[in-house]
Amino acid sequence: MAEPAVLARGVRKTYGRGPTSVQVLRGVDLRVEPGEFIAVLGPSGSGKSTLLHLLGLMDRPDEGELSLCGRAASNLDERDRARLRNEKMGFIFQFDSLLPEFTLLENVLMPARIARAQGLTTQPAARAAVRATRLLESLGIAALAGRFPSQTSGGERQRAAVARALVNEPALVLADEPTGNLDRGNGDRVFADFKRLTREHGAAVILVTHDEPAAKAADRVLRMDDGVLR
Repeated sequence: MAEPAVLARGVRKTYGRGPTSVQVLRGVDLRVEPGEFIAVLGPSGSGKSTLLHLLGLMDRPDEGELSLCGRAASNLDERDRARLRNEKMGFIFQFDSLLPEFTLLENVLMPARIARAQGLTTQPAARAAVRATRLLESLGIAALAGRFPSQTSGGERQRAAVARALVNEPALVLADEPTGNLDRGNGDRVFADFKRLTREHGAAVILVTHDEPAAKAADRVLRMDDGVLR
């Protein structure tokens, strides 16, 4: 049996100290299988984004165990955390976060470039370029590959962000309100492309959202309430 994409047990996180401290996560347990699509719903301040930051190794839990893609992750040093993020994870955020001085294609290729620059991969640059171009084609924006973000629409930029998240063929994609900055029509189209491509690539997905209709497209819907996942 394949290792789970995510396995969290008793994960807790508190910010601050003393009487002003805020306990954001109060013992989260979560198991996500390879290729599974999970949606996490909850109000602002419930701990959804904090959980995503911990799963993305952008922060560390105060307590609990965390395993990602079959590897114990709670106590990894920074280089191994960076390696695991780059090799196994893709990220999509509410705002596209594209670098304005690079074209769409160059933005999509950025995770692959970083991997090579840091010695995290020996994959030829040409192979990553082919994969990036195919992703842009599958998202209907290949003709915009040479344009800069300022020359494209919000929906086009967010499609490029989806391609960037998938260019390193991640086993796990973490998405924080990926269509929250788009109007309903564009958001629905980008979300449909996002779901289709992650399915095609076999990636597990954890989607944090306020959008109930989007959450219904997931295999499972979980709710975060006052730092507890139900």
